[in-house]
Amino acid sequence: MKSCEALVSSESEYFIYSPSKLAMNMFLYPMQCGFFSYLPGYSLKRDSFDSFLLMYVQKGELELKLEEKSVSAKAGQFVLLDCYQRHAYSTNDGCECLWCHFDGITARPLYTAIVENLGNVFSMTDPFPALNRLTAILKIFYTGSIVREPLLSKYLNDILTEFLLHMPDQPKTCHHAGMAEDTITYINEHFAEDLSVDTLAARVNLSPYHFIRTFKKMTGYTPHEYLVNTRIATARYLLKNTSLPIKDICFNTGFSSESVFCSTFKRHQKISPAQYRTWTGR
Repeated sequence: MKSCEALVSSESEYFIYSPSKLAMNMFLYPMQCGFFSYLPGYSLKRDSFDSFLLMYVQKGELELKLEEKSVSAKAGQFVLLDCYQRHAYSTNDGCECLWCHFDGITARPLYTAIVENLGNVFSMTDPFPALNRLTAILKIFYTGSIVREPLLSKYLNDILTEFLLHMPDQPKTCHHAGMAEDTITYINEHFAEDLSVDTLAARVNLSPYHFIRTFKKMTGYTPHEYLVNTRIATARYLLKNTSLPIKDICFNTGFSSESVFCSTFKRHQKISPAQYRTWTGR
């Protein structure tokens, strides 16, 4: 459809899509998408518009106002907005953007993780994988191709995954997502050792208090909870798939004593290690 919005060039086009109930329950899905050439002086302000908005600025500059902050998006940058919240954007000299309003069952947590890492406006070292997927979504509607909702969801997931994997140019210790990923990798490799929160915090140059707070914010677990979960998961595997004595499993998974292992295992699984082994057929 051709745009008839004020101060949007007549060459601009957009498409509306209504997702199926299946898509709404399972996938990410586009709701509107298009290419707009905004003329000088264009301005939009909304209290709410039920979706998330992905934009890529091809030319010019876009000024955004989000809650209490203002930020500029220049050519070559991506924009990611929570349109459920009050937002506004405008351009003084005009700009061109590819855009897609989307939503879905995982949209909120993905948006939160990306914005905490990159902010609402960001550049990519290599923008083309994400840009190619955004273009592919638009092409489906431009060409009237058959709409396959799993494919649209894959394209949106690919774009957001590219954003999640992007590491800003800043020291690793200042990068919370990177810190959490590094710590998780270290725990997975060293869970059988005598690990303390102080030791893990020192690895990433954070105070124990700030380390615990930040790690939980990024993962949903404290470092100690994640360590114990890893040990219990390994113990479950060994109980199910080996004939190792419970005492050996205890020390192979980093517990200080058999009694500590058994009480921790029962607290997590509601049954003892011996009962779990019997219950799983060993």
